[in-house]
Amino acid sequence: MVKLLLKVFHTSTTANYAKQIDGVWHTAIVVHGKEFFFGGDGINHCPPGNTILGPPDSTVDLGSTEVPEEVFMEYLSSLGESTFSGDKYHLLDHNCNTFSNEVAQFLTGQKIPSYVTDLPSEVMSTPFGQALRPFLESMTISPGGNNVRGQP
Repeated sequence: MVKLLLKVFHTSTTANYAKQIDGVWHTAIVVHGKEFFFGGDGINHCPPGNTILGPPDSTVDLGSTEVPEEVFMEYLSSLGESTFSGDKYHLLDHNCNTFSNEVAQFLTGQKIPSYVTDLPSEVMSTPFGQALRPFLESMTISPGGNNVRGQP
């Protein structure tokens, strides 16, 4: 069994959303000795704790997996050519948290915490979120790392 961790990074500054928002989260999955994440350049990995975001604000223990590293890497390669290619990235609807959630379900059968996955809809339900929507729609996040498909 291999341990599976979810790294949660707070990436926002304080804003008035007209409701309590604890953070705007970036997530990554740590498994098989690497940290995996999704951004505007596709699926990437780095040594755990070495993204440009620095150390995570929290780490969630997602349990363990029996999926071998070779099978996992084949799965990621397939995702990187389809569902999670860089051109599919969308800050609000198809992002690092969507990726972390899908990978966690593949490896453990469990989802990541809902406070992470529900955040975009919570923010967009506020007047401030609606005002920000055009700006947010145009954003792409690329936290660096080594592309799983071997692309820069």
